[in-house]
Amino acid sequence: MKAAVLYELNAPVQVEDVDLDSPKAGEVRVKIAANGVCHSDYSVIHGVLRSPLPVVLGHEGAGVVEEVGPEVSLVKTGDHVVLSFAPYCGRCYYCSIGSPVLCTNMRMTMGKGTLLDGTCRLKKNGKDIHHMAGLSSFAEHAVVDQTACIPIPDNVPLDKACLVGCGVMTGLGAATNTAKVQPGSSAVVIGCGGVGLNTIQGCVLAGASTVIAVDLMDNKLEFAKEFGATHTINPGREELVRTVRRLTEGRGADYAFEVIGLGKTIEQAYACTRQGGMTVVVGAPSREDTVTIPASSLLTEKSIKGSLYGSTRPRVDMPRLIELYMNKRIKLDELVTRTYALGEINEAMDALEKGEVARSVVVM
Repeated sequence: MKAAVLYELNAPVQVEDVDLDSPKAGEVRVKIAANGVCHSDYSVIHGVLRSPLPVVLGHEGAGVVEEVGPEVSLVKTGDHVVLSFAPYCGRCYYCSIGSPVLCTNMRMTMGKGTLLDGTCRLKKNGKDIHHMAGLSSFAEHAVVDQTACIPIPDNVPLDKACLVGCGVMTGLGAATNTAKVQPGSSAVVIGCGGVGLNTIQGCVLAGASTVIAVDLMDNKLEFAKEFGATHTINPGREELVRTVRRLTEGRGADYAFEVIGLGKTIEQAYACTRQGGMTVVVGAPSREDTVTIPASSLLTEKSIKGSLYGSTRPRVDMPRLIELYMNKRIKLDELVTRTYALGEINEAMDALEKGEVARSVVVM
């Protein structure tokens, strides 16, 4: 099959033939229909997010189950599914307390570049190729754990449903699950890429009355207005913290979301947060980056909290998001600025880097 393979950092992705082994116990093979182009893929290419190499990229996919291995009970052949990069065991401490997104399985799939048994199904000339996030969905087919497959109705367009697999769940969930944004509140969202736009529409869905979008690119601020931002700030032209306070009666925002993944912008988000308010880190920083905040500010009861994958419970939240989309309560169609073929993956990454798209989708 064709797959997008990264062999070395800061180099073009190679679309070439690779071999895919059959699913083992608890695994399924999915025929990929579409895959969103996410900044996390770009971060792996440039070493901000680490992965063993070579690796097949892709983690925001949707498709149709075409083969199930032994002991599979959660899906069946023919099911339409959104892929989740948070497979869960259902037995560890975090699963037992209702936080499957923190399942210890994540350490295996994210850190070692394998499936849950510690081995790879992808090969080239007999040598292993690693899996990104246990999925590797920039490929014509993927073998994944059954818990990574979230069944959805057959009438949902897969080229839109794939977006729920990362960007929509991460952004919208940060507002509704992690922060639990309250009706009538104020929020500022720093970074208006695909995830940031979904954080904005999550705040709108939760009933926030003031939603301030922040970005250095005016085209992204225009996207933000389409997704419900009531105000926009370009910090290249106006001072960020002062403007946020002016728009929030001098207090600062009830909630501030950082959706870039930089220590500097996390500090800015914290400075934009009112006393007793909450700063939520949604972006994925590098391991080397750090954050410095005034220790005395903690006495104002401001809090800072991380959000992994929108604090999702995949089998509960993702079908709900699909239902909201089908009932026209959230926007997915409007997210897709461009579509590409798999062979155009490098062009898609270039457009992402230049900020030309809200979200692009590779359609098989």
